[in-house]
Amino acid sequence: MDAPAYRILFSVFAFVLGAAVGSFLNVCIHRWPRELSVNRPRRSFCPNCKKEIPWSQNLPLVSWLTLRGRCANCGSKIAFRYFGVELITALLFLAVWRVFPWQTAIAYWVFVSILIVATFVDLEHFIIPDQVTIGGTVAGVVASFLVPELMNADSRLAAIIRSLLAAALGYVILWIVLEAGKVAFGKKRIQLDAPTPFQWIRRGDDADFIVGGEQSLWSEYFAREKDRLLLHCDEAKIDNPDAREGLRSRELGEVTLEFHYNRVAVGSEEILLDKVDQISGVARALEIPREAMGRGDLKFLAAIGAFTGWRAVLFSIFAGSVLGSLVGLLTLVLGKRVWSAKLPFGPYLAVGALIWIFFGDAFVRWYIGLLNP
Repeated sequence: MDAPAYRILFSVFAFVLGAAVGSFLNVCIHRWPRELSVNRPRRSFCPNCKKEIPWSQNLPLVSWLTLRGRCANCGSKIAFRYFGVELITALLFLAVWRVFPWQTAIAYWVFVSILIVATFVDLEHFIIPDQVTIGGTVAGVVASFLVPELMNADSRLAAIIRSLLAAALGYVILWIVLEAGKVAFGKKRIQLDAPTPFQWIRRGDDADFIVGGEQSLWSEYFAREKDRLLLHCDEAKIDNPDAREGLRSRELGEVTLEFHYNRVAVGSEEILLDKVDQISGVARALEIPREAMGRGDLKFLAAIGAFTGWRAVLFSIFAGSVLGSLVGLLTLVLGKRVWSAKLPFGPYLAVGALIWIFFGDAFVRWYIGLLNP
């Protein structure tokens, strides 16, 4: 077989394999954040009617197009994300195969899969599962042992050491950023434009927190035990069904409610939120706890370092910060960002890591050229 035919054959194989892997990644993206097994049920199922999809209707890329993005059983819409993940994975598998030697390409196929799952889960749920972060770090160390070229090492032992050190560097750098950010920017005061109705409504182990038109989960505001949320109210009402008769509904005038995740303080009195069904009233300002980033990002950068080395860790932080800032500015230009909105950092780290594996060496040469013209 001549060289051009060989390249075409294996390029087609890489694309088709990537699409098939992308189909499995869609399963991980849907099930892991919901704590569902990726093995049971073994077949994919419609998110709406829950009917398992036969193999003939689950062909990567093809089935979504032929079914026009709808379930063949109930007709409900299947998100474009399923097709997009398969296409992105196929294109990245092809690009990796065309650029790198086959041993490195196989390792980077695993790495690319980890980046894709992390990106789409973080975009939808604002978390990165441990299967991706911790599992990705272990996979990176193993890949570096099998393919020392990932760490630019001549021996497997050196590759493992460099991989572990790069993973530790990624985790520690973002940990320092997280802790420093908490000290400097750990509290945000929001002065509402006018007195605004609010509600805290218990929902199982969590609660809905609604201020005006903004609704969010209570747990999203509390990453640490010491975090607190202050609500400055013109009036408030606390419904406590476990209180003795006459105190089950307390109406308060102008007051500041000091919330921790599991309790609320009214002056010197503390009330466990497990005993409360609803808190409502009118607020004029609130102070919310905030984190510079989620702790999943720390472990995710460790996984990136385990696969790509310490230089990629630094570049991913730099590129991710630049991309995140640009997107944040763009959202401000296009429309006012609501105060409760969050901006996941994981996808920007993933894009930075992708840029590095394809263009990292060129970037280093360009940067050295700036320092030594």
